Amino acid sequence: MTWSWRFVQGDGTPVPEDELAAPGFPTRSDAETWIGEQWRSLRSNGVDSVLLLEDDHEVYGPMRLDPTA
Repeated sequence: MTWSWRFVQGDGTPVPEDELAAPGFPTRSDAETWIGEQWRSLRSNGVDSVLLLEDDHEVYGPMRLDPTA
């Protein structure tokens, strides 16, 4: 099992993986810790929201990366 994030721009289109890619994680906890540490940087790079994936299955999201949301 691999946990990963999919990034979405403000207009709802996915961020191309070749522009911004996240590492894969062995556990959900590792993935969630990483997003907690990286969300500001992702936001400044045009990411509006994220989806958590377990392999290719969407677990939750989209989750907005907006501190006021």
